[in-house]
Amino acid sequence: MAVKMKKNPDTERSSNYNDLEKMSTTELLTNINEEDKSVPKSVEKQIPAIQILVDIIVSKMENGGRLFYIGAGTSGRLGVLDASECPPTFGVTDDMVIGLIAGGDTALRNAVENAEDDTQQAWKDLQKYKISKEDILVGIAASGTTPYVIGGIKDARDNGIVTGCITCSSGSPLAEASEYPIEVVTGPEFVTGSTRMKAGTAQKLVLNMISTSVMIKLGRVKGNKMVDMQLSNKKLVGRGTRMIMEELDVDEAKAADLLKKYGSVRKAVSNSKNEFK
Repeated sequence: MAVKMKKNPDTERSSNYNDLEKMSTTELLTNINEEDKSVPKSVEKQIPAIQILVDIIVSKMENGGRLFYIGAGTSGRLGVLDASECPPTFGVTDDMVIGLIAGGDTALRNAVENAEDDTQQAWKDLQKYKISKEDILVGIAASGTTPYVIGGIKDARDNGIVTGCITCSSGSPLAEASEYPIEVVTGPEFVTGSTRMKAGTAQKLVLNMISTSVMIKLGRVKGNKMVDMQLSNKKLVGRGTRMIMEELDVDEAKAADLLKKYGSVRKAVSNSKNEFK
């Protein structure tokens, strides 16, 4: 499968700064921060596109579908990160949101040579999870030219699967291949081409917006509380206890007992409402 490559992705434009090695530490930090300030504004421009994708994901997941992310390098790691945080934060099973990275789990810590250049591997990776028309696939690539991601998106569409993408370059092959593209154009990086910086920040912000909004709309948050979070450490048990104290107007000891008895904030509150009327 040939991938049409854009000659000059926005993410490859030369930095607005030069002679970085001659800058003081304060100058480096100030200038990096100055560049970073532009990222939320770039994301803001894409809220309408993000809203469309969120609503489609919710519709799919309400009917038993799953959300898949595919990416390479920083983009892939961010997708895996977002997927891995959904179960502990929202209490969903670990097969509802699935993140795949070119090169497999080894690539989370180490660069895997040429992994992102294979246009057929993403679909092979997705087949291991039996992806179907019930699911939705979101490709993540800062430049929008990553063959692994583009190939996966094209194969998914050929098989009737709804697709979206998150990219930081305008008019990219990835956006062209996707049904619901999100193009957060962040401009040149402080270090030319280092998309782990502004582009990575933008992708993380968009992923936060997508997964959080989806889970809220699926009923995984009550008020503003993570009532389905996994109680996997003392900090989270303490947080859960305080939630119950606030919701039921009971003391800490009683709240802790309820949390221990029911195993989750949601169950503790819902099963105790009548008791405290």
